[in-house]
This record gives sequence, C-alpha cells and structure tokens, in this order.
Amino acid sequence: MELDLTQAFQKELTCFICLSYLIDPVTISCGHSFCRACLHLSWEDIQPPVQCPMCGEQYRKELRTNIVLKKLVSIVRQASLMKDLSSEEHKCVTHRETKRIFCAENRIFLCQLCSNSLEHRGHRHGPIEATAKDQMERILKQMTSLWEKIQENQENMEAENRMKTLWMDYLTLREEMIRTEYRKLQPLLCEEEEKHIESMRNEGQCVLEKLGTSEAMMMQKSKELREMYQELMAMSQEPYVVLLQGLDDIFRRSESMQLSMIHTMKPKLQALPITGLTESYKHLQVPIFFDNVTMLHYKMNLFYAMRILSFRPRHKDTSADYAGFHFASRGSQSFISGKYYWEIDLQDSWDWAVGVCKDSWLRNRNQPIESEDAFLLVCVKESNHYSLITTCPVFQHYIEKPLGRVGVFLDCEDGSLSFVNVAKSSLIYRYPPGTFNFPLFWVIFFHRNMK
Repeated sequence: MELDLTQAFQKELTCFICLSYLIDPVTISCGHSFCRACLHLSWEDIQPPVQCPMCGEQYRKELRTNIVLKKLVSIVRQASLMKDLSSEEHKCVTHRETKRIFCAENRIFLCQLCSNSLEHRGHRHGPIEATAKDQMERILKQMTSLWEKIQENQENMEAENRMKTLWMDYLTLREEMIRTEYRKLQPLLCEEEEKHIESMRNEGQCVLEKLGTSEAMMMQKSKELREMYQELMAMSQEPYVVLLQGLDDIFRRSESMQLSMIHTMKPKLQALPITGLTESYKHLQVPIFFDNVTMLHYKMNLFYAMRILSFRPRHKDTSADYAGFHFASRGSQSFISGKYYWEIDLQDSWDWAVGVCKDSWLRNRNQPIESEDAFLLVCVKESNHYSLITTCPVFQHYIEKPLGRVGVFLDCEDGSLSFVNVAKSSLIYRYPPGTFNFPLFWVIFFHRNMK
C-alpha cells in the first residue's frame, strides 16, 4: 500500500511532456501542470491559440509557477539526495563519514573533517542540501534569462523580415516621389534624374542583401539559443549529486551566448541632392519668429509616442507613460491661400517636429497622434539612432536625418506640403496634392532651445 502511494505521488509530480520530475511547474487554465520549459519548447512553430498537451483545451501563454507543486518536487528531490548520500560510495574513504559538505572551489563532496582540513579550510563550503537548492534556483534564473533572449531574437527575426518588405515599399514610394519632383522642377534634368534613381536602387539593393544576411545569422542564433536552453533543461532534471558538479561550464557558455545577440538593422538612404530644389522655394520664403514659445503638457506626448512606434513597435501602449511636456511655437496667422516656404534650424534639438496643423488640433492636447488635422515631420532619437516620421498617416522614413536647417514648403493652391533637407538640397517627403483644403498654422515642437 505504501509503495502504491509513493508511486501515485511521484506520478502526480511527473511532467506529461518530458516524463521527469516537474521543473518550475506551471498550472494552466484547464488544471493540468507541466514544466515551464516543456511548454515553452512545445510552442515552437505553433501559431496561437496553444492547446494543453493532455486534454487539448486552449490556454493563454502567460504562465505562473505553481508554488505548491514546486515545493513538493523539491522535497522529493531532497529526499532522493539524502538517499544517494547515505550510500557507501558517498562515505569518506579516510574518515568513514558521510559526505554532506559541498566544496564550491573544487566542485567535490566532503565530510565535515575533510572540509576543516588544511587543503580545503579556505574554500567556500556549504551543506549539500542547501547548495543544491540554491543551484537549482540559479539554473531556473538562467533559463528564464535565456528564454527572454530567445523571444528577443524571435522578435528581431520577425522585425528583420518585415523590414525587407517595408524597405522595398519605401524604395518604390521614394522613386515615384523623386521622379515627380524632378519633372516639376527641372524637366530637362533627365540624366541627373536617372543617376539619382540608379544610385538609390543600388543602395537599396545593398541594404536588402545585408538584411538577408542579418536574418540568416538570427536564424542560426535561434538554433544555438534553443539548444542551450534544452541543455540547461536537461541539466535541471539530473539528480542533485550530478547537477552540483557540472554547472560552471554550462553557465559560462549560456552567459556568453546571451552577450552576443544580433540586433536589427536600422537602414537609412543617403540624402541625395536635387539640383535647384531649395533655390526654387527661396522667393517664397517667409520669416518665422519664435515670439510665443510655450511649454505644453500633453496626455499623449508626441515624441514618446513616436519613439515607441519607431523603435519598439511590438510594445505599443496607451499608458500614462505617454504623458509629458515639450516646448512649442506656432504661427499667429493661418495660411489660407498661396504658396509659402520657411526654414528652421533644428541642430540643437534632439527631438523635434515641424509642419502645419489646424488651430483646433493644437488647442486639444488630448488629440491622438493619428489625427487628420496635423501634418508633421517628426524626428526622435533612441540611443545613437534617429528616426524620421510623418503624421497623417503615421509613416516612417528610411532617410538620413537632416543636419541643420529643415525647409517646409506649403502649397495651399494644390493642398500639398514638402519637407526639405536644406544642407543637402534633398527632398525628405512630399504630401501629395489634395492632402488638405482648410486653413493651417505653422507649428514647431522641440525639447531644446532653437536658433
């Protein structure tokens, strides 16, 4: 009867997937329990929703450790350790005492007298039971860290794959935009136009090749990370007497592997010049004065929102973290008809936005970023990377950041708006004709003093 009870108890503490004792057990919504790592690995190549391996019921991927099961497994494994230590092979040959001390320096088991000897007196010692429990927690932490890197690498692979499509679409859009600009400004510059397009295509192809190489490296990294995760999992299932003696090397390799992650590319096209671009706007230039600079507090901070959209697109949220302030300046009179051009020196601002908007958009500080009442070119910085984005609709541009002055050309007659890299005489973006047909004010947002 006692044997049957023991077997039944051990069965309840055994994972249905790996058929070993539950390691960091989690209980899903249907009530069945598995090793956390076993469920993680079972998700590979499975699209949501995921199903219970035992009953097939769907469950969410948010997993929490079953503390009771984890304690019970620890008790059973500690009892197994005590049984192993009581065997003849774990008695000290010299002193005939049971080896209950673990020497961290030499990774060996010692009896009490040996641990006090001259050879081991200066080493770090600990009771085997407590050390085994600590090392088990260390393995679980290492597995958690490794799984996070596996997820990060998977997200990077997906981002790199998406980037290839976005990059090709951007090249197509930019080619159409550049050709339109050439034919509007200089119909006779056909040769320059073709050289411009050819240079852009060549640069774009080089980026595509690098994206392909980067994605292949990430796939190889994914394989290595998963193999390391499986190795840690296998080690965690070893008896404690084995586990204690073989951890240093596997920890070193795991930590080293996590330090050498492959990051996603942030490609940028060169800002190629268009002959006569800025000169064609100079006679339309109007002065811009910063007489009414104000500090604005917004429920949805423009720069924070754009930074999330640009650099962490998988972590979009609408939390209060969006809230914040920035400085702003706007024109006192609206543009209703005619053509206007102005330039702004943005060199001393790390985050900035320029463009035009409706008066109502500026007054409503809870207005969503996707509002159709503001046409802005936004620049945000993350570490050493800059990203350019236009609003209405929100769209990211893979072109180098302008250094110094940005030109803005507003054509109320055909309802178009252009942004120009003045130093390079290069077009950043042009809203097509018919984009708007209502009065607009010029507006600037920034985080540092403007010239």
